[in-house]
Amino acid sequence: MRNPRRADFPLLAANPELHYLDSAATSQKPRVVLDAMRDYYERDNANPHRGAYDLSVRATERYHDARATIARFLGVADPDCLLFTRGTTESLNLVATAWGYANINAGDEIIVTALEHHANFVPWQQLAFARGARFVVCPLTSDERVDLDALRALVSSRTKVVAFSHVSNAVGTVNPVQEMAAIARAVGALVVCDGAQGAPHLRVGFDALDVDFYAFSGHKMCGPMGIGGLIGRRDILEAMPPYQFGGDMIEFVRDDHSTWNVLPHKFEAGTPNVADAVGLAAACTYLDGIGMDDVLAHERALTALATERLSHIEGIRVYGPPPAGRSGVVSFTMSDIHPHDLATILDQNGVCIRAGHHCAQPLMRRLGVSATARASFYVYSDERDVDALVLALDKARVLFAEPATSR
Repeated sequence: MRNPRRADFPLLAANPELHYLDSAATSQKPRVVLDAMRDYYERDNANPHRGAYDLSVRATERYHDARATIARFLGVADPDCLLFTRGTTESLNLVATAWGYANINAGDEIIVTALEHHANFVPWQQLAFARGARFVVCPLTSDERVDLDALRALVSSRTKVVAFSHVSNAVGTVNPVQEMAAIARAVGALVVCDGAQGAPHLRVGFDALDVDFYAFSGHKMCGPMGIGGLIGRRDILEAMPPYQFGGDMIEFVRDDHSTWNVLPHKFEAGTPNVADAVGLAAACTYLDGIGMDDVLAHERALTALATERLSHIEGIRVYGPPPAGRSGVVSFTMSDIHPHDLATILDQNGVCIRAGHHCAQPLMRRLGVSATARASFYVYSDERDVDALVLALDKARVLFAEPATSR
């Protein structure tokens, strides 16, 4: 049966035979998000925080209301602790730069896991190199979960940061955030969570996760590209130096020194991205209307179905934990067919998947592959997408089994 939610997404509604299975890279956008952004530009567009005239006041209110809506969706009691950024990558770089260079010294340790996206790996790696700290990668279990016993053994009094993903973008593993946070807190380390794949698929509840920072991207959760956020604990944010300098983030500028604005403005230099904030708030409202528990249940049902169907195709190997321990990601290889070739053949059959290392080269090395093919499901996916995926993969298997002269 066709998922009725497809009608909410103009691109999918206009292309009924398109099977979009690359939502882990970016999600499609529902009409309510596009309408909210257009409404802002048509009715309330002005530079916020700067004008005493009514239009600027309305723009300021739309920006303020968007932050409050997104904060509620992510379980943040203090909306001023939600900083708008361009997305998860900028958020994580903000922490590694502003907090890291003020707090990491020679001899300290920074721990990440082997599951991490490069955005939660390279900034910490480079910080460690620059400050003379030790950079440590926590190993995984045989089914691509973080080895918690190894993490407990790795943390020490020298550990200053433990950074990990909420959900792996490459294999879909859902990490036990609270348990990992408790391990880090036992030695007084900063806890940083990459929520790029968590916020779109799980009920987050920042205040209950017991992490110090949580980064997320709007475009993966039905919102626009170019907007995301960093949630942080107030005491840490207030103690941190600014990440960028310029308009709106200052309190007073003297010839010999400057002082900084209050949160969140201290970390939001320049003209705010109001329209995208409004669009992201509309996306949060849309997902809230579905219910995040239902979002995850829907994805896991499709993931279980796809995993079971793929198990019957000769040469397929699926990576990651069982469907009950992952989000809507199915990452796989097929015999000696390169994932890029698979993606090309699937595209010719109307199926969109991602192929490559998924910005997780350290993980790929541990899996013993250079790349995987990745199908990822979301709220608009349905069983027809699974059928199309399996049919196209079977065509690829047959095609590559034929003698080269017949192709």
